[in-house]
Amino acid sequence: MPQSGRRVTIRELARVTGLSPAAVSYALRGVHTSAETQKRVRAAADELGYQAHPIARALASGRTDTVGLLCGSLADFWQQELAVRIGRALLEEGRYAIVLDAADDPGRELELAERLRDQRVDGLIVQPVDPSAPAWAQLADVLPVVSIGDALAGNPHGEVVFDNRAGVTLALEHLHGLGHRRIGVLTSTLERTPDRPADVHVRAEARRLGLEAEIAVTRSALPEATAAARALLARPDRPSALFCFSDSIAYGVYLAAGELGLSVPGEVSVCGYDAHALSVLPTPPLTTVDWDLPGVAADAVSLVLDAIEERPPGRIVRPPVLCPRESTSRIPRRD
Repeated sequence: MPQSGRRVTIRELARVTGLSPAAVSYALRGVHTSAETQKRVRAAADELGYQAHPIARALASGRTDTVGLLCGSLADFWQQELAVRIGRALLEEGRYAIVLDAADDPGRELELAERLRDQRVDGLIVQPVDPSAPAWAQLADVLPVVSIGDALAGNPHGEVVFDNRAGVTLALEHLHGLGHRRIGVLTSTLERTPDRPADVHVRAEARRLGLEAEIAVTRSALPEATAAARALLARPDRPSALFCFSDSIAYGVYLAAGELGLSVPGEVSVCGYDAHALSVLPTPPLTTVDWDLPGVAADAVSLVLDAIEERPPGRIVRPPVLCPRESTSRIPRRD
């Protein structure tokens, strides 16, 4: 009869079965013992209500059934929703997510990644702040790592990346078609990071379309995004449209415009980039680029599970879809 109120130990199983604790441990793991012994030990374990301690089980199997999820910034609403979906998808697979926030800090990001490694997570999903850091290659040597948004330097395991060239083209062609020629661009990506959309694709597409694009770096958190937008919009020669590399940053543009008495889109058009569910709620609803967040989460979980099970790595490129709404309109007239 199962006992309640305390955990049954291997020593108690050994006493009941007449075996040594080592033999009981082997039998529970199905190694170094006969099928008859394993059957007898498991029957006794069921009768007594024995449950293996999670740490002991992890040491025996080499698995902890946990996956680290390292977010670039949980101040970003899209990343918050991504974390929720990934956590739920992992739970459906019998695994648990340990969610950490790098807060847009590349040093903190690598420190947290190393802590997750030391906690023996089975794998790591990361939306990197600094994908070019050499430490990723060292981490990937000992831990299955899957990145979201950008490929990691030296990581062989898998990645879910965005077709940023197509996404940037959709957004800038949309604004160009409305007559905008001076555009401010707000991004949370690091200026020194190579092959980032703000540094590469925006400038290339701006040249192709004949746009004047000014790029400013800001964190995703609302106060910082609002301050960065205010700095652009308070100038006499302010841009007629702002393109934001996350909807969370675009919410800061709305606040800054309101503080300055500017109407959206009457005096400034605003375009986001990740189609967060909240972006239909502002007045007016936000024009944005949709990357299919549920699909991104499902892809990342699938790839990290493949990496943990040592199946072939994968690279998934997510295509963008423009969601035009009322936050963008034809270029406003100025007095």
